[in-house]
Amino acid sequence: MNSDLVATIGFFDGVHRGHKFLINNVIDCAKRSGGMQSAVITFDRHPRLVLHKDFQPQLLTTADEKAERLKATGVDRCFILHFDEEMASLSAYDFMKTVLRDRLNVRKLITGYDNRFGHNRSEGFEDYVRYGHELGIEVARAEAFTLNGVQVSSSVVRSFLSAGEIRMASMCLGYNYTLTGKVVDGHHEGRKMGFPTANIEVNDRLKLVPEAGVYAVKAVTDGGARTYGGMMNIGTRPTFDGTDTTLEVNLFGFEGDIYGKTVSVMFIDRLRKERKFSSAAKLAEQLNADRDAALAILEREG
Repeated sequence: MNSDLVATIGFFDGVHRGHKFLINNVIDCAKRSGGMQSAVITFDRHPRLVLHKDFQPQLLTTADEKAERLKATGVDRCFILHFDEEMASLSAYDFMKTVLRDRLNVRKLITGYDNRFGHNRSEGFEDYVRYGHELGIEVARAEAFTLNGVQVSSSVVRSFLSAGEIRMASMCLGYNYTLTGKVVDGHHEGRKMGFPTANIEVNDRLKLVPEAGVYAVKAVTDGGARTYGGMMNIGTRPTFDGTDTTLEVNLFGFEGDIYGKTVSVMFIDRLRKERKFSSAAKLAEQLNADRDAALAILEREG
């Protein structure tokens, strides 16, 4: 028979410090229970992808990244449920009865401070408590996790990244935001100026790309054998009248062929906004200054 569970439920995009605070509450509660296991219940896709076919979420973590970060919290069990139209149609009561109680054996549910679930998300915490009394599930609510006056949430992290506020995003996440992709052929303008770049094609089209600009980064090459410092430009290359957004990273000290390889880029800090220069020579001058600034930041980071 399955163990009785103390569980929490949510999409957990980013597995940020607010999520970890909630999950730690679940783990502590399970330890105090004298026999129950701790569990996180999440979904294999953003629920709004099923509810609204044209919805395009900007995700902080891919499915694999999220699973790895949830596992790293130390929770006993992690259930990734397949979210489809049938599940979307369940009321909160039916979800608690058929999924939480009957299928997963949840005996205590700890919800996030603003979490809602069930068809139309029309019910709230008081309803979950009432349903729990009927179903034999104790329901409790965790407090919000606040950091420097900010209630940490996935939407807050997205807003920081979308504004290029990398330091604030990293503080809320508890780690450096990362994009992973394959190196594809680019325009080679950087190489002509002495700054060869790897043009990254992000693996997951739903992954959020930070605001256009130049960033100090660390990059792990294919296989994770070595980490390089570097600087990344996100934007349309206005000096060369570009139109498409590209992600180009210059890896400090890298030599060799990197095309077709996988690179994970960790954002450390933003150096400046992207802007148009009067000539390639002026851009090259700025790139030298950018490299010096990035090296100084990376040296401080250690």
